[in-house]
Amino acid sequence: MGKITGFLEIEREQPVRRKIEDRVQDWFEIYEPFPEEKQRDQGARCMDCGVPFCHTGCPVNNLIPDWNDLVYNGRWQSAVRRLHATNNFPEFTGRICPAPCEASCVLGITSPPVSIKLIERSIVERGWDEGWIHPEPPEHNTGKRVAVVGSGPSGLAAAQQLRRAGHSVTVFEKNDRIGGLLRYGIPNFKLEKHFIDRRIEQMRAEGVTFLTNAHVGVNVPVDALTGHYDAILLCGGSEHPRNLAIPGRELKGIHYAMEFLPQQNRRNEGDYIDPAASICAADKHVLIIGGGDTGADCLGTSHRQGAKSVHQFEIMPKPPELRAASTPWPLWPLQLRTESAHEEGGIRDWSINSIQFTGDENGEVKQLHATRVGPPPKFEAIASSEFTLDVDLVLLAMGFLGPVRNGMIEQLGVALDARGNVATTDYMSSVDGIFAAGDMRRGQSLVVWAIAEGRKAAAAVDGYLVQKEAAQPSQIHRARA
Repeated sequence: MGKITGFLEIEREQPVRRKIEDRVQDWFEIYEPFPEEKQRDQGARCMDCGVPFCHTGCPVNNLIPDWNDLVYNGRWQSAVRRLHATNNFPEFTGRICPAPCEASCVLGITSPPVSIKLIERSIVERGWDEGWIHPEPPEHNTGKRVAVVGSGPSGLAAAQQLRRAGHSVTVFEKNDRIGGLLRYGIPNFKLEKHFIDRRIEQMRAEGVTFLTNAHVGVNVPVDALTGHYDAILLCGGSEHPRNLAIPGRELKGIHYAMEFLPQQNRRNEGDYIDPAASICAADKHVLIIGGGDTGADCLGTSHRQGAKSVHQFEIMPKPPELRAASTPWPLWPLQLRTESAHEEGGIRDWSINSIQFTGDENGEVKQLHATRVGPPPKFEAIASSEFTLDVDLVLLAMGFLGPVRNGMIEQLGVALDARGNVATTDYMSSVDGIFAAGDMRRGQSLVVWAIAEGRKAAAAVDGYLVQKEAAQPSQIHRARA
């Protein structure tokens, strides 16, 4: 714990966000610096709660009271070690995780919870600034080869764990840069990409091999993996977007969120975007359908691109301002969440069902026809509530239905579960030696869950490999023969 009476004496405090009129003009992180003294004060609020529910609220089971106490006492280097004991990339979770740990903080039952996410980010940045974070290559090599497909948070976490266990690890990434959705899904104002780059350099120094523009099942035959590696770990994510199958969907100007967001990330990297294929909100009336994190990312991106107006619609009812009775502590609460993008402008609305899009003579979308609806599960239309909204750009941010099946998954012949994800037992698929983790295994989820999955899958792969005799050939090819 931190200071014994800290939770009674010190109020919860967070870094100040930069002025809206300034931050919407750039793509940098939105927070002002937070002094070390205040960071230590926030660590002091961690109370002697007896049973730290934050441990289980956190998918990676972070040792939160331990490093809160270390921060309060100024033992930053020890805090860095304790933080990395459970989390490979706390600079990612400290920026883009919604902090389920804080939702399960015991102090949060009666008071604002401990600022766990802030402290996590403070610790890891102090570690980088002081030079305490460095490559940790293994002392011995096992001679076993592992292919990790996908370089998002689950793939990166698994690759680092497996390499540190002594295995030879190659990461296959279909895009031109490493990072998965961290690179081409999360906007820069939430995660600047140099934070990814420094981790990639650490992993390269540890001996991880990265191959970009390597789309397994497309330009990299699956046999190139099954015939060469002792184990394969699939971390390709959940990339099959949920469509909105209503009349007018075929009109120009209607795009999936993950067609829109990666383009801006590429612009920020200095890449050329063909004007004929460009999707940009500048000077347009934008509609975002979907009220989750991806929708908020589209909202913040639209503000920065210079949209004339932005509406964000959600079919579900508006959540309550405070924790709903249906999700009592320590569960993740159902309640209204206001992201930084919502502060920057736009109109949010709930209980709206999209009926039809209509366009002009050139096939460009011009209007949404919609109606207000009642509560789930029926979502019955409310009489005389129909309305239209003028739009120039529609972004579909309604979630994902699982991994893309055609290509790698079909060619590997792994079984799928009822939701269309790769079915596993202890992270191994139905094919011997082929494992799966992250969104590809459990469905669309949080970055912190992806890291947790990658670490657990790495342990499962390591356990599988150590049971094999050193001279035994790969079992994968023979299992598929």
